[in-house]
Amino acid sequence: MSQIELTNVSVLFKAKNRTISAVNDVSLAIEAGEIYGIVGLSGAGKSTLVRTINGLQKPSTGLVKINGIDITSLTKQKLKQVRQKIGFIFQNFNLISNRTVGQNIAFALTAGGYPEKEQPAKINELLSLVGLADRVDNYPNQLSGGQKQRVGIARALANEPEILLCDEATSALDVATAEEIVNLLKDINKRLKITIVFITHQMEVAKKLFNRMAVMDNGVVVETGKTYEIFANPQSPMAKKLVNHVLAVAIPSEIKQQLALQATQGQILTLKYHGEDSLHPLITAIARETNVDISILQGHIEFIEARAIGILSIYITGETLAIKKAIAAFNSQVTTSAEVGE
Repeated sequence: MSQIELTNVSVLFKAKNRTISAVNDVSLAIEAGEIYGIVGLSGAGKSTLVRTINGLQKPSTGLVKINGIDITSLTKQKLKQVRQKIGFIFQNFNLISNRTVGQNIAFALTAGGYPEKEQPAKINELLSLVGLADRVDNYPNQLSGGQKQRVGIARALANEPEILLCDEATSALDVATAEEIVNLLKDINKRLKITIVFITHQMEVAKKLFNRMAVMDNGVVVETGKTYEIFANPQSPMAKKLVNHVLAVAIPSEIKQQLALQATQGQILTLKYHGEDSLHPLITAIARETNVDISILQGHIEFIEARAIGILSIYITGETLAIKKAIAAFNSQVTTSAEVGE
């Protein structure tokens, strides 16, 4: 049994004379202890979907089960008990501005029924976990964005939840700070064995954080799978669009102009390979077999869950027929995309 199960979940909103389908027939199974991502562009329905997991948004149709319990049919009191085991991290931190860091966390502890006399020790424990033990008496306006989000994480962990929901928890942060938060969440997941469900439009975050992921487009989950597999071989148009934004190697216009001035015209080809393979022997072999010249323009390697995805742009020159044979040879062995050199 999965820890979180969504079965045929749809969420409809009434707006004047029309009905808006924010989430359409979504089914997902999320395992205990994993970091599961839900990705998509703004308006894809990610936030609405994640709010069904803690009952803040009741589905119009479908079931949401937490540890086998259908929360869509619970009384308010029973739902409140379930929510105590589900922490929530917000995009814009949602800290109480006129209360100190310690008081913000104390508020969550009190709401969860934590004994007041034991709260100072618990607050120190939580702030130590997120690296802010020395900030207990600071107010939110004295903190950086990253520090505010660390407080948000500490507050979300106050009542020792089994599940942590993160709604665009890094989108308000700069790249370096977002990476710090990603690393913190990975550490918390490892140390506390807590399930994390993280929604984002940032594929840079997705590739570093998620074990598995779902891709949403216009309220529909269009693709699910292991994060590495989706990055290595996306199937849906939306997944391809999101992945290519991270992995695509754009050829600078200056290089294209230089190639256009050469006496021999050729073909620019981008190659993508997976795992431990290397493209260099393949390039050498195909160049020899088809009698073409191949120049490496640029490339890089991404590591997702310690597995490589390599991207390499090359320029093939030679006789027209030989170039076609070389491209066909590459197509038979690796993923490629081509554009005509100008």
